[in-house]
Amino acid sequence: MNIGLFGGTFNPFHNGHLEISQYVQKKYSLNKIIFIPSATPPHKPGSNLAQAKDRYDMVKCSIDDFPGFEISDKEFSRRGPSFTIDTINEFKTEGGKHTNFFLIMGSDAFLDIPTWKQTEKIFTSIPIIIMLRGGNDTPDIIAAFIDEHISKGYTLNRGTHEFTHEQKQMISICIVPKIDISSTMIRDRIKNDLPIQGLVPAAVEAVIKAKDLYK
Repeated sequence: MNIGLFGGTFNPFHNGHLEISQYVQKKYSLNKIIFIPSATPPHKPGSNLAQAKDRYDMVKCSIDDFPGFEISDKEFSRRGPSFTIDTINEFKTEGGKHTNFFLIMGSDAFLDIPTWKQTEKIFTSIPIIIMLRGGNDTPDIIAAFIDEHISKGYTLNRGTHEFTHEQKQMISICIVPKIDISSTMIRDRIKNDLPIQGLVPAAVEAVIKAKDLYK
């Protein structure tokens, strides 16, 4: 069983999240992807977030019709600050020896990873899939970042965009379709009374309107 763990604020969840997740699931033959809405990220205090339960509901109603997608409330139901390494450890304990987990994240999150708790343990615990959409972040920039901030022991296979290491888990770069949708864009459009139809699933738009979010 191959399972992707995709954490994030999902503030709000949008069509780009859906499309890119389907792409990653197919490319890496993942049996399922588990979406893990975060509480307030410990490394981003004071960020403007909708309530965790509202973000959970937005993700859940978006993925109900996708049998390969699931959702977990592990991060915001845990007492105190929620750290990625703790979430990884919980899933690995529950999954047992016959489940392979992969940590899925965007390139922006990956470039922020040195600020996370027990970064070293993350790279020895779980393979990482970095979703790269182009723009300023390129495979060469990721490679330079890994060499400078993670470990000089990684070797890049340029044909597969995979970094391997004798003592750490693999890091893969997944060049995903470029979709010009972001949670920031959606929040800005709501603040300016602009439509978001087509940018988020209809069920997400309904939750946003019902809860009067992002005004």
